[in-house]
Amino acid sequence: MRLILFGPPGAGKGTQASQISQKYGIIHISTGDILRTAVKEGTPLGNLAKSYMDKGELVPDEVVIGIIKERIRKEDTRNGFMLDGFPRTIPQAEALDNMLGSEGLKIDAVISIEVEDEEVIKRISGRRVCEKCGVMYHIIYDPPKNNELCDRCGARLFQRDDDKEEVVRRRLQVYRNQTEPLKEYYKKIGILQSIDGTGTVEQVFGRIDRVLQSLIEKKDDFFKEQGRD
Repeated sequence: MRLILFGPPGAGKGTQASQISQKYGIIHISTGDILRTAVKEGTPLGNLAKSYMDKGELVPDEVVIGIIKERIRKEDTRNGFMLDGFPRTIPQAEALDNMLGSEGLKIDAVISIEVEDEEVIKRISGRRVCEKCGVMYHIIYDPPKNNELCDRCGARLFQRDDDKEEVVRRRLQVYRNQTEPLKEYYKKIGILQSIDGTGTVEQVFGRIDRVLQSLIEKKDDFFKEQGRD
């Protein structure tokens, strides 16, 4: 099974990716992680990506696509993979389709975890971190006994810059602008699956799991039909 995972910051995408990987035995591929790995390993494409990153420039599509291609050809993707952070543009999505199509493969589903902006802001802006031991709290969902001090070591709690409301709103705007065209692209293809991202981790995973189980059943039925022909 080959998946793409969408979700705004604070949607719990990483947690759900881990759940999907564990149950279905497919690799979670984060674009940021594989870029860093390619750079660390000093592959030709990794060195090329590094030359742009060192100058503070965006890594061009063709380089990112090449690195993705290298990654999904590795042995551990035999059972499938889940892309996170790629594609980010329509040209990247088209290149991915062409890349997989040349090997007789395709994306089975695009899982889009949907959470309202105000809920995302509440989730992220409520985070507080201990300046000494790094333990994280949430002023609503997991508050410390003292609003300003860590329960474990007594050090001061602070709000990271990335978690401040104005920053979160900007991140959300970038995500919406970037992702909406992609969602429309995959909706037209017929593989977009929108999942309600509110509720507990288990509730959200249950919704995703039902979608994936349905996909597997449809695929099994297709192969059974082919076998009868």
